[in-house]
Amino acid sequence: MILYDNQSSGNGYKVRLLLALLGLAYTRVEMNVDNGETRTERYLQLNPNGKIPLLDFGDGRRLAESNAIIFYLAQDSHYWPEDPWARAQALQWMFFEQYSHEPSIAVARYILTHLPADTPRRAELPRLTEKGREALGIMDGHLAGREYFADGGFSIADIALYAYTHVAAEGGFDLASYRHVGAWLERCAAQPGHIPITQV
Repeated sequence: MILYDNQSSGNGYKVRLLLALLGLAYTRVEMNVDNGETRTERYLQLNPNGKIPLLDFGDGRRLAESNAIIFYLAQDSHYWPEDPWARAQALQWMFFEQYSHEPSIAVARYILTHLPADTPRRAELPRLTEKGREALGIMDGHLAGREYFADGGFSIADIALYAYTHVAAEGGFDLASYRHVGAWLERCAAQPGHIPITQV
């Protein structure tokens, strides 16, 4: 397998983390998302959406979109729940991550870590901060009295949410107010085979 990735990307990290947890071998190709490498004609032939991550299975199959990739990889593993209700819960939180969490927390982090200090996009930060805090509050409430997001233990729902939550401080979010989220982050980091986002 070949993973087209960017080291700082939380979406790419989801895939790297699950591959590590599963002990699967792959070749990694670093893509510079800031200088247009994902918009070249060659890469657009691989992924017309021009984004990472992209997992090439080497047999003509390619899969984009981080949550779709980890869903596929998790089949027949304990990271995808057996119980239909727990599966629905996992999907609920993966959809939440993409619709209510990533668009605020990940975007704020991108503005602060990838763009120059005088970028006009800093004007977006108050709105992104408000929406990100809402998402973190919802997560914190859900985690009160439970260890993971779906029934049955640590799953790809946790991987999906962990990726950008654990680096939310880089987007200006203070996680100290979300003690249940903080405890959950520690449990995620303690999973056997866990790798940090900086490890490629």
